[in-house]
Amino acid sequence: MIMDEKMIQEYRKSVCDAGFWVLDEQFKTDEMMNRHTSFRVGGPAKLYIEPSELREVIILVQMAEKLKIPYFILGNGSNLVISDEGYDGLVIRLGERFSSIWTEEDPEDKDAVYMHAYAGALLAKVSSAATRQSLSGMEFASGIPGSIGGAVFMNAGAYNHDMSEVVDSALCVSASGETYTVTRDEFDFGYRCSRFMKEGGIVLTVVLKLHRGDKDKITAQIKEYTEKRTKSQPLNYPSAGSMFKRPEGYYAGTLIDQTGLKGLTVGGAQVSEKHAGFVINIGGATAADIDELTKKVREAVKEKHGVTLEREVRFIGIGYTQDR
Repeated sequence: MIMDEKMIQEYRKSVCDAGFWVLDEQFKTDEMMNRHTSFRVGGPAKLYIEPSELREVIILVQMAEKLKIPYFILGNGSNLVISDEGYDGLVIRLGERFSSIWTEEDPEDKDAVYMHAYAGALLAKVSSAATRQSLSGMEFASGIPGSIGGAVFMNAGAYNHDMSEVVDSALCVSASGETYTVTRDEFDFGYRCSRFMKEGGIVLTVVLKLHRGDKDKITAQIKEYTEKRTKSQPLNYPSAGSMFKRPEGYYAGTLIDQTGLKGLTVGGAQVSEKHAGFVINIGGATAADIDELTKKVREAVKEKHGVTLEREVRFIGIGYTQDR
């Protein structure tokens, strides 16, 4: 389905008619997605908006579902490749305007504190807020370039820790626009996956259960992780982090390295010479370059090692299968 001008106007009118006329002037058309992804690739989205309140997100989703407008929720764009042709639908970005953080005491555990965060809050910002209050649990996330909503969606992690260890609950919105709460035992977390990847649903706010700790020790741990990342990862180039999931019994980067693929280049996309698990934009890369390069890597690793690598990074937009 092609989202034409008539559909755009009908959607905008439906949002205004629902009482959210203030959003009308915030819509953008043909917004380039390379401005909003860490890979710095992606063509225009037919319609784009950055809401700032829960009720705005809910009405945007409800109206999109009602009018059968294709849409997806964008966080920090750090685990994403958007098609060069763009996205034929609505992009709802939960970014800086949707990133409040606050805490409350746990009445049943004096050593625990609940940290609430809107889905657009960056992991680095949440980790920093926790550190300032001497709260432990988010040290591993300090260098992950994503938002907390996206981190819960894919159970992001690093250094043998992930979001499943700290998430207590989340307020979500269903495809039909109904809000519901997911509790600790209902996330169905797995390696880089959650219930949301399997059955849909959008994370609006997240509640983390953190524990009081020693601020100096927390700071020292974050410093150690930061030094490891700086030493081993190509942080000076645009990328989406690790391109492939870790196959059982192996490390994707090691397999790619052993296949002799470091430095392999397609257009402006390259297998990092510093860390083979990363695909980087060395300048002027397109989504097509990245797609083709990852396919070459998968084929070569399969042929040499008999292991099929699965992409961790999501590919979305015209020419790719819709992936919410």
